Amino acid sequence: MRAEVISIGTEILLGEIVDTNAAYIASRLPQFGIDMLYTSQVGDNPDRLFEVFERAWNRSDIVFATGGLGPTEDDLTRETIASVLQEDLYQDEDQATALRTLFEARGGYMPERNLKQAQLIKSARAIENPRGTAPGWWVERENKIIVVMPGPPPEMIRMWENEIAPELEKQASSILVSRTLKTSGIGEGTLDEMITPLLHSTNPSIGVYARADGVHVRISAKGNSRKSALDLIRPVETEARNILGTAIWGEDEESLSGAVGRMLIEQGLTLALMESATGGALASSFTDIDGSSEYFRGSLVTYATDTKISMGVDSDTIAKHGVISENTAKEMAVRAREVLGASLGIGITGIAGGNEVEEQPPGTMHIALSDDSGFLEYSHSRYYQGREAAKKRAVLTALTMLRQYLINK
Repeated sequence: MRAEVISIGTEILLGEIVDTNAAYIASRLPQFGIDMLYTSQVGDNPDRLFEVFERAWNRSDIVFATGGLGPTEDDLTRETIASVLQEDLYQDEDQATALRTLFEARGGYMPERNLKQAQLIKSARAIENPRGTAPGWWVERENKIIVVMPGPPPEMIRMWENEIAPELEKQASSILVSRTLKTSGIGEGTLDEMITPLLHSTNPSIGVYARADGVHVRISAKGNSRKSALDLIRPVETEARNILGTAIWGEDEESLSGAVGRMLIEQGLTLALMESATGGALASSFTDIDGSSEYFRGSLVTYATDTKISMGVDSDTIAKHGVISENTAKEMAVRAREVLGASLGIGITGIAGGNEVEEQPPGTMHIALSDDSGFLEYSHSRYYQGREAAKKRAVLTALTMLRQYLINK
């Protein structure tokens, strides 16, 4: 099938928001045997919307559109599709009732203008959207499909995963399934050499990719169903796991913080942090994971020097070695563990960006780990491509250090 994506909203054209929806949809289409041929971004203008939709309808088998489903006058996606297909809009009473129920559950009054979100055309059916007020549309006519989803990514992604993807899978003649094994501690070239015996397979095929959180191995197979594709993947995945061993820290959508959290739970350990240069970014990576309170005690974001001292970091250590030093990072790790009552503590101090401090360049990070036996581990890095990148690299280094500790333990 030939597909294209239309991203709707003047705010996209003005650069006020980044269009992540098109990239998300494009990355999901290959598994259904759908070829992505075109993308368009268009503002909330009726003439230009009509032009884009008419062209898409004439040249593509399936059109995915995001945005323009709100209740305001400039939300014109429904009206435009109705005009292109020359069908009349009507108010669907089931959708109107669902809208009123939603507003009542939220304890608010529903403006009458919101009823436009209950409109359909004869060729469309509504797609459930529990995260917002705007249902999507699934339009089928003349062996062609238009799928319309809300613009906000949380609403669009939920709708895709729960409603759109299962429908596309039913209609697909072949399914492409991928499994991704995520590794750390092995370079891209070394890993490629290690799995050389597996690289000559065509179905499944294997790719090696360097990513920010390590090197990924993607195993992809085509089959006439998800089960048949997975049956092809399993023996190759087993062999890859045997070769790579503990270098594999996770799979598919799992994050490194999620993998480390799982290991903490398995070993019955808890974690506390004292962060300076990262400003709570490491804590955020753990609290992004459901259930992290089982092992994560908390983080002390001691950005100022006097705050570090107030949390128990020895002022003499800072005076002698500097606030950005191995010794201060180790003290921070110990105090975090003691103050928050955890099995393990991590301390991070450094220079996230800006000017050189204490004769150390921007991007310098000192990271230490402490356990309740008095063990201390330390890592030092210098990596600078801007403040945000330096913080992300420090978080990755800390997670990798903690994972290695848990493996060794």
